[in-house]
Amino acid sequence: MPIHVKNIFRLALRWLIPLALTVMLLWILFRKVNFAEMERIISDGCDYWWILAAMGLSIVSHIVRAARWRLQLDSLGIKPPFMALCCSIFGCYALNLVFPRLGEVWRVTYIAKRQNAPFTSVLGSLVSDRLADTIMVGLLTLLTFIVANSAINSFLEKYPLGRDTLQLLSSPTLWLLLFGCAAALIGVLIACRNSGWVGKLLSWLRQLWAGFASVGRMKGKWKFVLLTVMIWGCYYFQLYLAFFAFPFTRDLCTRPELSYGLTPCLLAFVLSSIGMAIPSQGGLGPWNIAVMFGLAVYGISDTQGTVFSILQWSGQTVMLILLGVYTMAYITATAPKSNPSKI
Repeated sequence: MPIHVKNIFRLALRWLIPLALTVMLLWILFRKVNFAEMERIISDGCDYWWILAAMGLSIVSHIVRAARWRLQLDSLGIKPPFMALCCSIFGCYALNLVFPRLGEVWRVTYIAKRQNAPFTSVLGSLVSDRLADTIMVGLLTLLTFIVANSAINSFLEKYPLGRDTLQLLSSPTLWLLLFGCAAALIGVLIACRNSGWVGKLLSWLRQLWAGFASVGRMKGKWKFVLLTVMIWGCYYFQLYLAFFAFPFTRDLCTRPELSYGLTPCLLAFVLSSIGMAIPSQGGLGPWNIAVMFGLAVYGISDTQGTVFSILQWSGQTVMLILLGVYTMAYITATAPKSNPSKI
C-alpha cells in the first residue's frame, strides 16, 4: 500500500471512528427521549446560575492541573511561565472537542517547542500526569461501589442483563479465567521479549512506569498528591453544583439517606469519568449516557437525565471554546517577533 494511502487510511481511522462513535451514542441517547417534555424542562425548570457556577469551577480545575504539571516539569528543569501552562491545558481540552486525543499531543508539543525542551521529556511528564488521573478514577470507582452498592444492585436486578451481569461478576470461574489469561499473557511477553513488537511493548511499558515513578522522586510529591485531589474535587463539585439547576436532581440533594445528593453525584461522576475513556468529540455521547445511567439508578427518567447531561455538557463546552479563543490570543500575543533585518 503506498505511503500516502496509508496516511489517509490512518487519518480516517483516527478521526472518523470517534465521529462515528459519537453519532451512534447520540442516537442511543435520544432514541427514547420525549422531546416535548425535554423542551418543557429546559424552558421552565432550569436555574442557569448553577450551570454558570459549574462552568466557573471548571476553570479552577484547569488552573490547578496546570499547577500540578508545573511541579513535574520543574523536576525536569523545564520552567515555562505559569500562564503558558494554563493555556496549554485550556487549548488541550478545546482541541479535544474537535479532534479527540489530539489535544494531549498539542499540549506537549507547544510546551516543548516554547521552552526548547526535549519532546520525550515533556511527554514523560504527561504520562505520569495521566497515570495519576487513572489511579484517582480507580480509587473513586472503589469508593462508589462501597457507598452506592445497594442502590446499584437493586437497579441492576430489575433487568435481565443486570442480573446476568451480577451473577457473572460473582462467579469464581470468571476470575480464575481472567487470572489464567493474565498469567499466560505475562508468560508470552517474557518468552518473546527479544522479538520486535514485544520489545517495543515492553519498552513502552517501562517508559510508562518511569514517567509515573518520577513523581515519587521529585520535590513536592505530596503537593502533587494534594493538587491531584483538588483537581478531582473540582470535577466532582462541578457536577454536584449542576444538580441544583433542576428540580428532579435538586430533590436528591435534600434527602439525608442519599447523603444530600453526594452519593448519587458520585455514582454519576465516576461513570462519566470512565465514559470519557471512549474517544468522542469532547465526550459527547459516552459522557452523557454514563451520567444518564447514574441518575437512572436513583429514579431519574431518561428524558430528565438527557436534559441534565446535555445542558451540563453544553455549559462546559461553551467554557472550553471561550478558553480556546483566549489561548489563541495568548499564543499570538506572546509569539516571538521576527527580526526584519535577518530576513
